[in-house]
Amino acid sequence: MIISIIIPVYNAEKYLDRCLKSVLAALTNFGGAGEIVLVDNNSTDSSQMIEWHYQKEHRGMITVLRCNTPGAAAARNMGARETAGKYIWFVDADDEIAPDSITKLVGMAERTGADLVMMGAKRIMANDKTDYLSAVSPGEENYKSRFVRYGLGPWQVLIRREWWVAHGFSFREGIIQEDMELMSALILYTDNFMSVDEPLYLYYQNEDSVLHPKEYNPHIFDIFPALEGLYSRFESAGVAERYHDELEWFFIWNLLIDSAKDFRAFPEGKPGIKQSRQMLKKYFPKWRRNKFLKEKPLRLRTRVKMNYRG
Repeated sequence: MIISIIIPVYNAEKYLDRCLKSVLAALTNFGGAGEIVLVDNNSTDSSQMIEWHYQKEHRGMITVLRCNTPGAAAARNMGARETAGKYIWFVDADDEIAPDSITKLVGMAERTGADLVMMGAKRIMANDKTDYLSAVSPGEENYKSRFVRYGLGPWQVLIRREWWVAHGFSFREGIIQEDMELMSALILYTDNFMSVDEPLYLYYQNEDSVLHPKEYNPHIFDIFPALEGLYSRFESAGVAERYHDELEWFFIWNLLIDSAKDFRAFPEGKPGIKQSRQMLKKYFPKWRRNKFLKEKPLRLRTRVKMNYRG
């Protein structure tokens, strides 16, 4: 068993068939030496019927697990525990992977002995506009700096399972920003990092995404424990000062740009603006001098300062 594709599923009936067809095609092109692990979070739509159908049609290749703990974090953690592959890849149920993705990623990992192989991704917005999320290259000067501030998703790296288990990695359960606490810190634990800067992943930004709620959800405040957890990882590794500017920028982006939209969108979210100010004062009181912020266009810098003031 070379690779385990772990797919958390919760009410994904609109997308799951598309996702599974892409993964099966990529596995077939790779020679079939892998498995698909579907971890269902008690879906209430027809997702489970789709899972059973695919499991029946592809016995030995697809496993369906039931996770009673809500959230993608618990599903990913269960999948990582139950897999047998040499490599693991967390794929979201509403996305797709390229037909040659597994072949290229595993090929790179096998040739180099990498613990992590990062890939590029094609991002597809709800209005069908697209852009490209490039992969961090180990050939770049200070590539770990870019990795830290990149903010990548769990789906953007192929992971050597033995390395993942040896470090006891897991996603924090109970919050929706579970990947933020962990992903940027992974590079601290390895120098065996490679990348394939091609659009091997198709990342759909769906309108019904849990990260962009249309109605108020108290989980919008999960950004605060997630960022605290990330900072704690750097402190525990003794490198918080070394990566001060990168972490500072990561906080600025996520508090004053990304999360600020949700805080402003709902009356119940307004306290988040004050909490953002408090968090920046605690961790990065001189954030306005951040070197990465200074490189940004005037329009964005103005927006950041306005969001800070609320």
